[in-house]
Amino acid sequence: MVAEPVATAQEEQCRAGGWQRIVVQAQGLPRLALWKASAGAWTRGAIVVMHGGGGSHTNFCVANASLIAPQVRFTDQSLASGFAVFLLDSSDQVVDNESRVCGKVWDDEVRGRPNLDLPFIEQVLAQEIAARRPPGSAAAVFLTGLSSGGFMTVRAATRFGPLVTAFAPVAGGDPYGWFRDCTRRAGDRANVAGIGLDLETRQQIVEPGACEAPAYPNEKAWEGASLSPKPPFRLFHHAEDGILDRSCVEKLRRQLTARGYIEAAPFTLTGGARSVAVHYWQDAYNEPLLAWFASFTR
Repeated sequence: MVAEPVATAQEEQCRAGGWQRIVVQAQGLPRLALWKASAGAWTRGAIVVMHGGGGSHTNFCVANASLIAPQVRFTDQSLASGFAVFLLDSSDQVVDNESRVCGKVWDDEVRGRPNLDLPFIEQVLAQEIAARRPPGSAAAVFLTGLSSGGFMTVRAATRFGPLVTAFAPVAGGDPYGWFRDCTRRAGDRANVAGIGLDLETRQQIVEPGACEAPAYPNEKAWEGASLSPKPPFRLFHHAEDGILDRSCVEKLRRQLTARGYIEAAPFTLTGGARSVAVHYWQDAYNEPLLAWFASFTR
């Protein structure tokens, strides 16, 4: 068994604020999560959260930069509303199809090798949450995630449908219809390399119209096609997202509904110039996302 990772300064801050550490051994790696709940029963169930590429699970429990403050406010509001919150951390071991290291991202693409993250997520959904759920709690389990975590939210929700009450990707696209090229390029972040491309158009997902296609013959096989029930979904994004073009969010919507997933109307922010900044979690998502999750436990 691999030794537990040493806590980062950010994790120590979260734990000082009442978050508790979970370590799960999956695919030969020690995987980390943090969880927190108010005293007593979880009246609204549990929310599992997956961070964006280059980030960490601690982005949702400590804000040392203003850019991630809306994420911490989301978890604060979740806890105050009666949800337990489980924050999952990606590995930094993902490689693309040519074995190039992609960095601190989720294993959010369908590849010809065992997925690094799905066993970890399954253990959290099937065992870790149940082991901590107080008597009298709502059994509902919700998934959400940002960017790479949004793609992984879809992978997990479609793979483990009966374990998921509902899911809400934030600035996420179709994990069965894209691929990463993790060649390191000038301007890449230190802990994330490469680009994402649509399987049909071969355009980078940052490009306007990148995911527009009349049909999807190159779509990878979706998991969980025969599972029932299929959890409902709601998409959250900004129309002027400069990292994941709106056409890629629309592609995800079309693919999910075509496979029998019931949707709530997308929550789409508009206005301003196209930019990278609006790709990140927005405060405006918090109330409607939590209200939608809460509607399943009334």
